[in-house]
Amino acid sequence: MDLSYYPGCTLKTKAKGLEDSAVASMDALGIRLVEIERWNCCGTVYSLAEDDLAHHLAPVRNLIRVKEQGSDRVGTLCSFCYHTLKRANLLMRNDGEKRQTLNDFMEEEVDYNGEVEVVHLLEVLRDDVGWENIAAKVRVPLQGLKVAPYYGCTLLRPQEVAIDQVERPTILHQLLETLGAEAVDFPHATECCGSFQIVGNPDFITQCAWEILSSALRRGAEALVLTCPLCHFNLSQRQSELMQRYSDFQGLPILYFSQLLAIALGIESKVCHFESGYGDPLSLLKSKNLVS
Repeated sequence: MDLSYYPGCTLKTKAKGLEDSAVASMDALGIRLVEIERWNCCGTVYSLAEDDLAHHLAPVRNLIRVKEQGSDRVGTLCSFCYHTLKRANLLMRNDGEKRQTLNDFMEEEVDYNGEVEVVHLLEVLRDDVGWENIAAKVRVPLQGLKVAPYYGCTLLRPQEVAIDQVERPTILHQLLETLGAEAVDFPHATECCGSFQIVGNPDFITQCAWEILSSALRRGAEALVLTCPLCHFNLSQRQSELMQRYSDFQGLPILYFSQLLAIALGIESKVCHFESGYGDPLSLLKSKNLVS
């Protein structure tokens, strides 16, 4: 099965571990991710201003690229990319006046009316592959590994783009348990990491990181598992400061869900790029005899 795939900018630079492990894992599960041609930045943040149509051009152009590829479905990995593409797609489906304005402005492009379905790769794993089929492909069960699934904001808010129950999501829990890990529930699993406040208010991000990470640690988590490169950055980069502020804070490794999927499927750990992660996740996995 082929699935059109939108990578986004960060997965080609800082988040190679997310992309490379996902591509290898999906291939092992029988799904080939076909990167769309001539993609551009999704715009990162979905504009909420009623008269700011220009910010919707970037995500809509990517959806047109999918249509040109002859596909009616596109998968994403980055939570921000998913959120922005999904909401722009709903705008083009549901708002005829704005759809007409955007199509008229992009006169060099084919008209787009929301024909493409935008999905996150977690949805593909749940709905297309299925947990039972994934379990059957596991070669290295993640037994003895206690991980906290962290969802953040953009996969679950607002309701119309949520990939799971908004208040109590389980999709990451189910994947991790399918792989043999123990999913540690903790009350800050859907709290915002602070997002782009890292630029103007890094102290606020430090406080957010402390609340999220300490919450997971109190529940016995040995690592935090997530889907978003910005969450990964915020929750990783503030840990050295937290160690200075709080003498009892020892740090928590941060992992992408696709990295654990790859390890469980028996794929070589080099595709995970653990060297670019925080908290030495490779040592943690070695201590559990999950990688050599």
